[in-house]
Amino acid sequence: MATTTSATRLTVLGAGTMGAGISALAIGHGVPVTLVDVSATVLDRARASIGHQLRLARLMDALPTGRATAELRTSLTLDSTADAGVVIEAITEDPAVKAKVLTEVSALTRPGTPLVSNTSGIPIDELAGAALRPGELVGTHFMNPPYLIGMAEVVRGPRTAPEVLAKVQTLLSVLGRRTVVVGDSPGFVTSRLLHPMINDAARIVGAGTASAEDVDTLMQGCLGHPTGPLRTADLIGLDNLADALTVLAERTGNPGYQPCETLLAHVRAGRLGRKSGQGFYDYGEAQP
Repeated sequence: MATTTSATRLTVLGAGTMGAGISALAIGHGVPVTLVDVSATVLDRARASIGHQLRLARLMDALPTGRATAELRTSLTLDSTADAGVVIEAITEDPAVKAKVLTEVSALTRPGTPLVSNTSGIPIDELAGAALRPGELVGTHFMNPPYLIGMAEVVRGPRTAPEVLAKVQTLLSVLGRRTVVVGDSPGFVTSRLLHPMINDAARIVGAGTASAEDVDTLMQGCLGHPTGPLRTADLIGLDNLADALTVLAERTGNPGYQPCETLLAHVRAGRLGRKSGQGFYDYGEAQP
C-alpha cells in the first residue's frame, strides 16, 4: 500500500481561517501545499496569515526544529487536485457547497487519492454521496489554530476504505498531530459536546446573568476549560459556529441546538470573533 510522506503534495481547498491554518501547519512540517480559492484577494490575505502563523509557531516551538518550510503555491482553479497526494476540503460549512466541490474534485483526482472534508459537524456519509468514489472520503476536524492544537478528530464514514483512512492518519502523523478516529454522526464528538456549551454560554450572556469575561473566568477557574467557551467561540468564528449549530439541529432533530439569538445578533452585526476584530470580546482589529 502506498504511504503518505513529507514529499506528498497536499491540496487545500478554501483559503479562509481553517484552510490557511491547515496550510501553515503542513508547510511548517515540510509538506508542500497548493492552496485553492476562487478569490485572488482571499488567497493574498491567506498567504500573509500563513506567514504570521509560521512566525508564531516558531516562537512557541510548535514546529519541528531544523525542518525547512515547504513550498506554498496558490491557485484559482481545481486543476491542481489532479496530481495531489491528498486533498483537504476546508470551505464554508454548507453541505450543498461542500457536496458540489467534492463532486468536481473527485472527477479530477486519481483513484485512491484521499479526499478529506474538514467539517465540524456534517455527517461524512452524507458528503460521501457526492463523491464519485465514496470510499475515498474521510472526515477531519482540526482545531483552531491547527499549528498549536496537537490533536485532530478523524471521522470514518460507513463507506470509508481502510487504506484511505490509513493514508490520512499517516499524513496527520507527518504533521505531528495525534488522532482519535470516531464513527460518523452529526457533530461527531468534539462539536457535539463543545458547540451546545458555547450556545448556552451565549444565552447566559444574552440574559444578563453574567458577562462574557465572567462566564469564561468561571469555566477556567472552576471547570478547567483552558480558554473559556466564549473566547473559544471567537477563535472558531461566530458565523462558523452558527452554521455548525444549525447543521446539528437539522441533522439530530433537536431544536436545542439552534443557535441562540445572542449568537445570531453578533453574526448579523459582523462581530464574527477574532477574524473580524470583535465578537464576544474586542480585539481592536481583525486578527490574521
